Amino acid sequence: PLCVIMDTDYSSGLENPLFSELKYFCRKIQEAYNELKEDLTPHRDDRFYRLAPMRLYTLSKRHFVLVFVVFLLCFGLTVFIGIAGPRIIAEQEHNGDHVVAKNFSVKTGPFSLQSPPLTTYNQQLWLTCLMQAENSNMGDFQQPFDINVELNGVMQDASMMHINAVQQKSRTLHCGAKCDEIIVLHLGYLNYTQYKVSVSFRGLENITYEIKVKFVWKTYNPTFSQVEIWFRFVFVVLTFMVTCMFAHSLRKFSMRDWGIEQKWMSILLPLLLLYNDPFFPLAFLVNSWFPGTLDAFFQALFLCALLLFWLCVYHGIRVQGERKFLTFYLPKLIIVGLLWLSAVTLGIWQTVNELSDPTYQNNMDIAHFQGMKVFFLIIVSLYILYLIFLIVRACSELKNMPYSDLRLKFLTALTFVVLVISVIILYLRFGAKALQKSFVAELSTHYQNYILSAGFNDIPAEFLSFYGLLNFYLYTLAFVYSPSKNALYDSQLKDNPAFSMLNDSDDEVIYGSDYEDLPLQNGRAIKATAKYQDETDSD
Repeated sequence: PLCVIMDTDYSSGLENPLFSELKYFCRKIQEAYNELKEDLTPHRDDRFYRLAPMRLYTLSKRHFVLVFVVFLLCFGLTVFIGIAGPRIIAEQEHNGDHVVAKNFSVKTGPFSLQSPPLTTYNQQLWLTCLMQAENSNMGDFQQPFDINVELNGVMQDASMMHINAVQQKSRTLHCGAKCDEIIVLHLGYLNYTQYKVSVSFRGLENITYEIKVKFVWKTYNPTFSQVEIWFRFVFVVLTFMVTCMFAHSLRKFSMRDWGIEQKWMSILLPLLLLYNDPFFPLAFLVNSWFPGTLDAFFQALFLCALLLFWLCVYHGIRVQGERKFLTFYLPKLIIVGLLWLSAVTLGIWQTVNELSDPTYQNNMDIAHFQGMKVFFLIIVSLYILYLIFLIVRACSELKNMPYSDLRLKFLTALTFVVLVISVIILYLRFGAKALQKSFVAELSTHYQNYILSAGFNDIPAEFLSFYGLLNFYLYTLAFVYSPSKNALYDSQLKDNPAFSMLNDSDDEVIYGSDYEDLPLQNGRAIKATAKYQDETDSD
């Protein structure tokens, strides 16, 4: 044994100092990771009495009604501002008979078109074509044809800059009572103060009925762009204030004491700040695709995080012990991650192709678009079924647990109201065929690029209502999930044996210590220990 000890000491003395430092560094990292893991996933026995209380438990029925009324009033205010605000789209129409070349038919072209003068406040530019068959007795029909587009930019000195070669795209003329609007080209950002376009058709010259052709330039109304800047700025400031207040209310509680809703709100509120896009004014300072793509990325990130929040909370309310990554988080991350990947991939694909070809459209020019659509619908259906399963399980298991049942009922009621309002807005915007006509818009999550599809009603109420709905939804959750003013003081009294039996209500005596939000006094102040409370608050 003495030889072994001597050999060990001898080998340790010859050990490389750099290797020793590396081992020490790795050991410190492992210790820090274990401490963080312990904070985030406390033991089952500790969890029930250590969680930070929520304001949710101190609210009476009257307060709950008041919370919903204030939420609906704030949402209604954004809708009213949207209805009273300026129109989103500025349009300029051109009759095909007036812009077609001499001695040519409107069935073939070419058509020479010049856009209105543009500024950065116009943000984007669309050219659409609307055809109408003269024979109204033909009923529903489809006619495939090719469209050729040549785009040129006009410099400030009136010189012409050739942007791209002639692009030929296959499109389908679909007519019922009215013909569907065809998007000829779309520019996500504006490099020139004016554009000139030459358009011609091939494949319509042999049809026997007469058609009327109308071209429409569409851009953002500069007045609406200014309103949008201020609207986003207001929500950025409000979200920053709510985030700071929420973090301040939890400052005296260790992270291990936070409930799952409070942990998720600490993630969602910063993401909501990005969703409101504090970098949005960059779009008016630089002529680049980057600000718009960044905005779309932030929106997709926040919306998918919100979907993940619903899954984790409805599952986590009834799973009070350690939540393992493989069994708790991984299935949810796969489902929501596929939705996020679909949205971001399609949005980036559209942007990259539009840079080289303004006539590009995902739903027309991707060969496997229908396959992507089916894949997306399968993932959405799987998410909905999984969420319904978690809600049903939570309702059945927690219906006799007052505190957990209250958390479940409030989140379900508020989320249901938000979803109903969202469905109503989508139906008013797109009609009954919303999914078929606006699939790209729903995937991209960037309302700006696709507001022209499905006959969008040209008022900013939809934009303002969606932004207001999601912002006020998160503000309401932050309010009810934040600890009350005396939460730390009350929890310390509950853990103090000298006061615990004196201050227990009848309900608390009956329910005991089996709930994670036990340290509550229902908002009652205890005069006998006011001095102790003041000392705690001063700390």
